[in-house]
Amino acid sequence: MRHLILAFALLVTPLAALAAGGHGPELEDANIDLKDKASLQRGAKYFVNYCMGCHSLQYMRYQRMADDLEIPEDELRENLLFGDAEATDMMTNALKPADGEKWFGTEIPDLTLVTRWRSPDWVYSYLKAYYVDDSRPYGVNNLVFPDVGMPHPFAHLQGIQAPVYAGSHGEGHEGDGHVVDVKLVEPGQLTPGEYDAMVRDITNFLTYVGEPYKLERRQLGLYVLLFLGLLFILAFYLKREFWKDVH
Repeated sequence: MRHLILAFALLVTPLAALAAGGHGPELEDANIDLKDKASLQRGAKYFVNYCMGCHSLQYMRYQRMADDLEIPEDELRENLLFGDAEATDMMTNALKPADGEKWFGTEIPDLTLVTRWRSPDWVYSYLKAYYVDDSRPYGVNNLVFPDVGMPHPFAHLQGIQAPVYAGSHGEGHEGDGHVVDVKLVEPGQLTPGEYDAMVRDITNFLTYVGEPYKLERRQLGLYVLLFLGLLFILAFYLKREFWKDVH
């Protein structure tokens, strides 16, 4: 038995380390709430207006999103549908993968499943972790995703952040050259609190998109467990009745 426990521990430990993201920076808690329809609606607006020029949601349909998030049809057409897009269309864009690779050095990913692939905490932390880096093609880098190819889409809203290096007491190229944190040095159009709220709304929306049935699945799972519990009680007393004469 002791050998089985040891073997199980050796198997689980590396998997747990992988799930935690290895040795990267500690991720912030996104603290999302899929029941918050107002947050999801704001997140949809931010994503469509700031992110969809490059990133698509190819497994989500506009109409499905509007129905789930309780977005009226007139608001959907006014704020979330552009050009000749229709409510029945999938949430894709016209950017060709080859163009994305030419401009950014890599194919631009679809973000439908990004929070399931990375985690909501990763997305939330990533959108807050850009900092100035003159060595990069677009002049920015990211603490969570080093050598990122994407420019900072919300720089005008968040402001300018400088890197904080290990062994230093502030921004600048002191210490051992390893970036351990970022520091706001030039405010943007939003306060830090307002920017955090916006990023949380976007993360909340992307978490919904990754699994639209998540709340319904959890609720159904609860009903199934309750049913199995009642069935167990019935089976237990039925067994006692059938076997009472044998015992």
